[in-house]
Amino acid sequence: MRVYLVIIDETEEARVALRFASRRAAKTGGVVHLLAMVPKQNFSAFGGVQATIEEEARDRAEVLANSAAGELAYESGKMPQIAVRVGDGKTVVANYLKEHPEVAALVLGAAAEGAPGPLVTYFSTHMSALTCPLIIVPGALSAEDIDRLS
Repeated sequence: MRVYLVIIDETEEARVALRFASRRAAKTGGVVHLLAMVPKQNFSAFGGVQATIEEEARDRAEVLANSAAGELAYESGKMPQIAVRVGDGKTVVANYLKEHPEVAALVLGAAAEGAPGPLVTYFSTHMSALTCPLIIVPGALSAEDIDRLS
């Protein structure tokens, strides 16, 4: 079974990547894994304050991932696997791929304008960090374009 890994956040490019991956999974009998990341906090506050900030960030990531999962389940009838991890995006993705050798492709959306995004930039220039193919979906594609291409 093909597994498509999508990094989910609040950006339009994440929604484009999710649409592409869900369509590919449906056509290939595969599934989608959603990975939401919580950046590690770079400051030291009082213990309770920092813990509260980190917990709120994790809660936001979980809500976002669950919302995306609900949309995907509604459209495809299949519930994706959801993971929420704390840390640097590059490291989190690389570790997830090592832990999940069943992932057939990492699907990332590139920003419609400007720089493509930090994960697209990193993984497209550091292919040795990947254990699977990288699919980059242009952020400017319409829903109809994605449906036609996937």
